[in-house]
Amino acid sequence: MTLFDRIKIISKERGYSIAEVERKAGISANYMYQWKKRNPSPKALASVADVLNVSVDYLLGKTDDNSTSMKPKQVDIADDDVIMTFEGKPIPPEDLELMKRLLRGGRNND
Repeated sequence: MTLFDRIKIISKERGYSIAEVERKAGISANYMYQWKKRNPSPKALASVADVLNVSVDYLLGKTDDNSTSMKPKQVDIADDDVIMTFEGKPIPPEDLELMKRLLRGGRNND
């Protein structure tokens, strides 16, 4: 499996398109497609690994363990830059709003 293949698979698992990963990693559009034929810069590869919450070694195929650490990742439910998922599928915005209301104790406003 190539570097690009691994990125494509883990991106899909995370609910991201390649374009979204590139944008979040701060690299130019369609840049990762070039990785099919040439190696990326270490900085770009590290940025993509951070976005996907995996290690660079996992992306390079040096390990099959895609965890970055033993500590669970903490994400705020109000963070609009994070796609919240359940069972591998994105949670619809209306369901997120319902969860936020429940967490606030049923209140509709902040």
